[in-house]
Amino acid sequence: MTVLVLGGSSQIGHFLLPRLRASGEQVLALSRQPRPAQTGVEWLQGALSDSVPALPPLSAIISFGPLEALAAWLSQVPLNNAPRVIATSSMSAETKRDSGVPAERDISRLLRESEAALATACARHGCAWTVLRPTLIYGAGLDKSLTPIARRAMRLRLFPLPAGNGLRQPVHADDIAQAVLAALECPAAAGRILPIGGGERLPVAEMFARVRGSLPRSTMPLPLPAWLLRLGQQVLPPLRGPLNRLSADLVADNDELRRLLGINPRPFRPEPSMWMAPV
Repeated sequence: MTVLVLGGSSQIGHFLLPRLRASGEQVLALSRQPRPAQTGVEWLQGALSDSVPALPPLSAIISFGPLEALAAWLSQVPLNNAPRVIATSSMSAETKRDSGVPAERDISRLLRESEAALATACARHGCAWTVLRPTLIYGAGLDKSLTPIARRAMRLRLFPLPAGNGLRQPVHADDIAQAVLAALECPAAAGRILPIGGGERLPVAEMFARVRGSLPRSTMPLPLPAWLLRLGQQVLPPLRGPLNRLSADLVADNDELRRLLGINPRPFRPEPSMWMAPV
């Protein structure tokens, strides 16, 4: 049997594919861009919106892409059996539910609606499913949150340190990959949406300070006081949501993750290699 990985070139896929190969699984991986050959991995180029080639019997479908597209694809694609489905959503489904920014409330609503649509599509095929809701993801130099900040700081030799007392719980992409593998082998995780955060909750300022401390180049700290951030919310509407969230706790409860899957994510200990694009 074969495992289909959608988003195999993503930051979680970067860690998952070697783990799947090491376990002896045959892997089909879908990517929008051409990928170099890898032993044990057959790459398909395209997107779910394209015409995906006929698939062999699958033991599992693992997706790190948009849930909405996955649910739509599953509602139409013929499957020879009922593969296990593991997909990632986001803790934004909850943390942005009551945001003061309408666009962020829309993101939360779309995520929750897409999770429900996925469950419906899986029921059509008789597939057991599990959805993981990560917090802020890091670790492979492919994220669009901490890595751009780190690289910009190295380029400008200036690291902005915004004020804010909200808690963060960054989760390493490899810990999510391990949770995916554990969910594949755990019948009790079927039909569940599991939050997954890192092994440590820390204030926003401390998170950014650790990123700065991990950089291979020295940078000058640039404190951004609360009054300046409040001004930024008024004059730069696109930043209103991100700046406002600096005072909000964006965390996850890992109790079910530990109880069902036995996964204990690592604390936030960034290293220089985490901000470099993988080779």
